Amino acid sequence: MHLVTLHDVPIGRLLVVAGHVVSQRWNRLLAEQFNLTQAGMVTLMTLDKHGALPHGEVAQRCFVRPATLTGIIDTLERDGLVERQRDESDRRSIRLAITDAGRARLGALTSLIQSNPPLTSVDADPAKAAVIREFLLEVIGSAEEPSGPGRAGLPGGPAC
Repeated sequence: MHLVTLHDVPIGRLLVVAGHVVSQRWNRLLAEQFNLTQAGMVTLMTLDKHGALPHGEVAQRCFVRPATLTGIIDTLERDGLVERQRDESDRRSIRLAITDAGRARLGALTSLIQSNPPLTSVDADPAKAAVIREFLLEVIGSAEEPSGPGRAGLPGGPAC
């Protein structure tokens, strides 16, 4: 099969490409407007929600290795968004905590997320956005693998 334009690409593959494009845009926005990475944002959200936590627990909640989290925390601490605090009950232990500056940065980011700016003119239309949302939620929530000839368990079949 010879694919000429994006209009010829199976929906499953378009979904993969769209996800990649949106992810790139989001990461660029985080970096340019908030001086954050995706990992930094998740770390701030975790500390804001759960309060000061030991390093290992933050790593677990953020689904990263403790060694990976060290670099993330170093950057956030350098920027004044988190701090390392001695645990009052065990002075040998360090807890990670979000700072007031971190909360302010996260608040601005949360406001942007909650404003839900449209990605395109298509999702700016509430009726079309509802259809897109229903489709995406079904794709995300579907527990079954696609079946049938040539599907090979991949979204969009073998052309993906």
